[in-house]
Amino acid sequence: MSDGSAGGAGDPALPDRIAAAILGSEVDGTAFDPESAEDHLAVVRRAAAAERAVKDLLAQSVSAARGGGHSWAAIGDALGLSRQAVQQRFGGTWSPPDGARVRRVGPVTAIDEMSELEIAGRQGWRTVGAGILHHVVERTDTQWEHRRVVWTRPTNAYETEGWTVAVRAFPWLYLVRDLEVPPEQ
Repeated sequence: MSDGSAGGAGDPALPDRIAAAILGSEVDGTAFDPESAEDHLAVVRRAAAAERAVKDLLAQSVSAARGGGHSWAAIGDALGLSRQAVQQRFGGTWSPPDGARVRRVGPVTAIDEMSELEIAGRQGWRTVGAGILHHVVERTDTQWEHRRVVWTRPTNAYETEGWTVAVRAFPWLYLVRDLEVPPEQ
């Protein structure tokens, strides 16, 4: 169990557990061969994907902590960084990509976000991102249903019900489902 300090210093087995999760017993469906140059590249690809996932989870965790009322200083203490460094790294402003059909819905809270997303979904907007007090939605040619669930089971379990994971915002999953009807005007 980690002591909460930066770098996982309270859990010396954490790097080994992460490596095991990344590598498993196989690489790309076959037993890992330490002599194979291609297997080494497969490990590099998996490690890069894991790094992106961890960075995304860290950003979501910081966002959740801010949404839960924690100060930048408290988050900085947890990460072993200064308040200013954490705020600069995670508190940036958002702007849509050039030519994108996206906008922000907000400010919203856990109390009213689903009703706002229901309205947006009927108008052809689907969630593609979320942050502190807002959602990023993308314009489409169909209506969308939105759902928020606590992240307690594998995400592919929702796919059998027709849902797609739109946003992972720990501890929440935001799911969307295309209703395949034209948006309301």
